[in-house]
Amino acid sequence: MNKKVIIFSAPSGAGKSTVVGHLLKKYPFLEFSISATSRAPRGSERDGVEYYFFSPEQFRDLISRDAFIEYEEVYPGSFYGTLRSEIERIWAKGHVILFDIDVKGGVNLKRIFGDSAMSVFVMPPSIDELRKRLEGRGTDSPEAIEKRVAKAAEELQYKSRFDRILVNDDLDKALAEADKLIEDFTGAERYPSAE
Repeated sequence: MNKKVIIFSAPSGAGKSTVVGHLLKKYPFLEFSISATSRAPRGSERDGVEYYFFSPEQFRDLISRDAFIEYEEVYPGSFYGTLRSEIERIWAKGHVILFDIDVKGGVNLKRIFGDSAMSVFVMPPSIDELRKRLEGRGTDSPEAIEKRVAKAAEELQYKSRFDRILVNDDLDKALAEADKLIEDFTGAERYPSAE
């Protein structure tokens, strides 16, 4: 399993983080790659847990110092990226890196890691369902939700650039399919699961 990477990407609200959370609990050899962002924390998010939070100025400084393996300016002044130090930290433990990352970042990571990576696009059942999920979160304004829905429609155009597509219309079925993808890619059936 040396130096493998698993990439989960999806439009916001597709259920990607739920799938990733399940996999991290079940497979102890998977480790979440904490992304860096220039946005403010949401809800109970903590620095160094869900994300590494930087100001836009700090993020730009890290870019200038080549600290990222990849980064994207998702909205003007709103950056997301993967720190080189994070990759090295996880691989030093002998773990498989699990990314929960935006769609463009997922495409970039697959290009960078090639055959060492499996990229999975988590697809919502529909744009209408996606809107309902985002509204149900209660974390964004109606304007922010519309912005995310418009972005999701654009991101769906990238699904063919991923190795696998996981449709999340039934959570139990999606989780079982995700387990199979992980086991096939890593040979995980040889390793004990945490469940």
